[in-house]
Amino acid sequence: MENADDMRIDYPATTLRSLAVDRLRQAIITGRFSGGERLVERSLCDLLGVSRSIVREAIRYLEAEGLVETQPRSGPVVALLDWQGARQIYDIRRLLEADAAAACARVCDQDIANRLRAALEELNRAFAHGGPLELYTATTAYYEVIFTAAGHTIAWEIVQRLNGRISRLRALTLASSNRRVSGPAHMARICDAICAGQPEAAAAAVSDHLRDAAEIARQSLESQE
Repeated sequence: MENADDMRIDYPATTLRSLAVDRLRQAIITGRFSGGERLVERSLCDLLGVSRSIVREAIRYLEAEGLVETQPRSGPVVALLDWQGARQIYDIRRLLEADAAAACARVCDQDIANRLRAALEELNRAFAHGGPLELYTATTAYYEVIFTAAGHTIAWEIVQRLNGRISRLRALTLASSNRRVSGPAHMARICDAICAGQPEAAAAAVSDHLRDAAEIARQSLESQE
């Protein structure tokens, strides 16, 4: 593997597991490790510069997130994306995100509007100039403003558990040229509705965004299958 040094970890032992989880998650989201690829413990130890026990813990954590699955003969592998699973993720997102956006619009004040618009600016920069990792970070920050301002903290915990799989699907849909409306335009519409204090419009903007993304994901995944 090229440029292996950029995955090595030089930090105190207390942070090793979380850093190993983060590095491996990034590698999967960005496509460095592709779906179905075996995750060999010894190779990962060398790449990350950590012990086998740390690697095993990180793999178990990512398995709980749905990014890794353990097969009887092959051991841990990067989970494959399929439309059946992706459809469920989009359905969950539609319920949680539309509800959070509507609730955020109901309580939106100048402080919330300022924070959301600032997050949107960062997201637009990531869309224009960033890679998958920058987009993952900016999108997470954008939605975190919405969920926390709405007071939907438990729902946000659920979304965070799905974030790895959501980001893999997002990378898939962003690579498509079939979008009727661009990702940034969808996000701007959601932001505008929330800042205007329009709950129904905010929920509708989220639903339209996810319907568009889900259709692109369906076409891509079914063609691969």
